[in-house]
Parts: sequence; C-alpha cells; structure tokens
Amino acid sequence: MDQTTPSAADGQVAGVLNDLRQRLAGTLLEPDDPGYDEARRVWNGMQDLRPRAIARAGSIADIDPVLAAARDSGLVLAVRGGGHNIAGHGSVEGGLVLDLGALRRVTVDTEAQLVTAEPGATLADVDQATAAHGLAVPVGVISQTGIAGLTLGGGVGWLTRSNGLTLDNLHSADVVTATGDHLRAGADENADLFWGLRGGGGNFGVVSSFTFRARELPAPVLGANLFYRPEHWKEGLQRFAAWSTALPEDMNPIVSFLVFPPEFDMGAAPWMIIGCAWANADHRPGLELIDKLRDAAPPDQDEVGPVSWPEWQSAMDSLFPKGSRGYWKNVSFSRLDDEVIDVVVGFASEVAWQGTGIDIHLLGGAFARVPEEATAYPSRASRYLLNIYGFWPSPDDDARLTAFARAAHGRMQPFAEQGEYLNFLGGEERPDAGAARLTYGADKYERLLSLKRRYDPGNLFTRNHNIAP
Repeated sequence: MDQTTPSAADGQVAGVLNDLRQRLAGTLLEPDDPGYDEARRVWNGMQDLRPRAIARAGSIADIDPVLAAARDSGLVLAVRGGGHNIAGHGSVEGGLVLDLGALRRVTVDTEAQLVTAEPGATLADVDQATAAHGLAVPVGVISQTGIAGLTLGGGVGWLTRSNGLTLDNLHSADVVTATGDHLRAGADENADLFWGLRGGGGNFGVVSSFTFRARELPAPVLGANLFYRPEHWKEGLQRFAAWSTALPEDMNPIVSFLVFPPEFDMGAAPWMIIGCAWANADHRPGLELIDKLRDAAPPDQDEVGPVSWPEWQSAMDSLFPKGSRGYWKNVSFSRLDDEVIDVVVGFASEVAWQGTGIDIHLLGGAFARVPEEATAYPSRASRYLLNIYGFWPSPDDDARLTAFARAAHGRMQPFAEQGEYLNFLGGEERPDAGAARLTYGADKYERLLSLKRRYDPGNLFTRNHNIAP
C-alpha cells in the first residue's frame, strides 16, 4: 500500500474542512478546539463518539455547505437535531456532524392552526409556543426530545389516540437532498417524498423546516396519575384492560413501571402508574372515566386534576438528563389477557433499581384510523406498544441493564406483532435489509428502497435506521 495515501487523504479532508469553516454562518469545531468535547455529546452517554468535525449551523443556509463538504471529503455524515436519539445517530466516529441544535425557532399561524418549527427545536419549544394560543401539536412524552427525529420516526405520546402520531400531523416539510436540491414535500407536492419522510427516518435528506397541523387544546388539560404498589399490579392491569376496551379517543393512557429517583419522594420501591391525559375542554366526562377506573382498581396513591400542557409534557424530564446511558427495546402487541399480564408483571417486578422503566402505550383511536398505506410508519395494526427504556448513569451497569432489556423483550416475543418503533431502537440495531424488510413489511420496504435510490443513491444519509440503496 502507498504509505503517502493516508496523509494525502488527510490533507484533502483538512482542506475541505478549512474551506467549510470559512463558509459557515455558524461554527466548525475540531478535536483541538475549545468546546469540542461538549459539542460532541449526545443524550445517550453510551454513544461516546469523536467526530472529525462538528458543524454547528448558525442558519438554515449552513446546510448546503456541510452536505457539500461531506460529499467532497468522503467523511461519513451525521445529522443532529435535538440529539436525544437513543441510537446515537446524531454523531459519528471520525465523521462530520451537521448540528442543527441552535435552530429552534417556532412560529404559530393561529388562523390556519399551522405551526412551523426549525430542525433544532425541541418538544418544549413547540409546546411553549403553541400552548400560549390554546393549541398543541401531538408530540412525545419527554420535552427535551428534538422535533425532527421524533417526527421522521413517528411521534408516540400523550395525544396519540386523540390525534395520531406526530408524523400524522405533519402538513409539509422543506427538504435539502443529497444532491443539494431544495424541495417542498406535502400532500400535493413531492407526495412520494412526503410519504417516505413520515416513518422513513432521515434516509432521504435534511429537513430544514417542519410545518404541522395543530389542534385546539384546553388550558389547563385534565391529567391523572394512579399509583399502584407491586402487590396490586396484576389486578390493576386486569382492570385497566377491561376499562380501556371502549375508551373515547380523547382519553390517552400510558401505563408505566419504574422506581422513582429520590427527588420524587416516592420511596425506593417500584411503582406501576396509570397515567391519563384527557384531551377535551369539558373535564367532566374525563373525570367520570377516571373515577370508574379508580373504583375498579383503587390506587395506593393518585393525583388527578387540571394541569398546564407544558407542565404535563415535561413532568418526567428529570429522569433523562443528558449523558444518561440508554438502551431501549420495544414490541408491538394486541393482547392484554392474563397470560400477557403475567409475563409483563413478571419482568416488571424485577426492576428494583432506579434507571430502567417500562411503558405500555394504548394505541387505537386516531392512530389506528390512518390507513396503513398512508405513511411509511411500520404498522398501525397493534393495540399496544411496550417500551423498555434504560437511563442509568454508570458504565458499571451497562452489561446488566442491557441484558435485562433484551431478556424482557425476549419474553414478549410470543405475543409480538410486526412493526417495531424505530425511534425506540438502539444503535446496535441499525436494520440490515432483512431486518428493515421485516420491520416495514415487504411492500413498504420496497417503496422506501425506491425512494432511497431516487433521492440518495450514494447513501450520504447513512447514520439512521438505514434503507441501503
């Protein structure tokens, strides 16, 4: 091998990066620059990666020169919005990061009920901007999450039953493709690309702007948390399963199992929490429904009442500080009978530490009414989505707690249905073609593959759950 090749390649990369530094409105950080170590950090502390350079965009116009630099240098590109992705796709070892995190402006058109967000905006940014006008965009449950990655992968949260996924409420998107084309994607313009953006992740370009349809949301909303000690979990889940069979769509429940950190003052024992968000200005029917559940399954503690939407959305943020070590697994299923309840209670009862949680999202409603073929989201058929999520601080716990998540996921496989949620998949599980085909199903996978070949044939956007062309 020619021993001069590496240094020649390094010189070419250095030249490209030096040129990029001059062209950016923002900042280019390399390993010896002040602030580099902080800039390279993403939420998941297990993803301890050292990029060759990080381009912190100062404006939307910075996207084009960064994509050009990635093409010219051959550096692997990672695109980062909020940086909260469990898989760590917002960074890359030895590559080039396009960090859009400073671009967080959110504007609200109250007359049209449309909300436009820059790609670095977090859910908190969107919630604060919309709540001031009595509006909301259906988003996720941790307000530090970035709106970009959430939308492109799905967006499961407290309004899923009443209003669908975040991506179901996407009105249009501005996209910069691998070749530098600037496209508007919506129902009537580049509709094929719009289809692929809604569930296909970041495979097809950099979204420079998201416009969402907002819904009216009362201020305050009605929230409820019913807390159960382990000896009441099985009966509580049985009663929940019966109670939830004919719920109106305005009732959005999530069942959680976890040990609370000390600041919550809930003791050191694990809890099951049935959380409910009632998405209707008339609280009375929601209170009646919650009372029915309380009567059927009396909680050990509860909190029920009006709450501001931003407060409800951010209530659990402190569980997930930046730098937490995260490993997540998820499974879709439709049964919550005694057999499944015994399995769930079995592994949930093993969680005697602070640093692992389990959520069961009740789906159906508006989520299920979206036609299967309408978006690239993997599947609408399942009634429940279970997520096992880790958020521990010490590397000493990595092996034990990732093993627990895998084991619990394995115990749910007899009940699993097609369609894992990509936003809840860890970095080691970047689907190969076979896994992606299973996740999306053959028809959607082939359609996504066709879009990838059209919009990114060179696979510039590879740091994602990749559809390899």
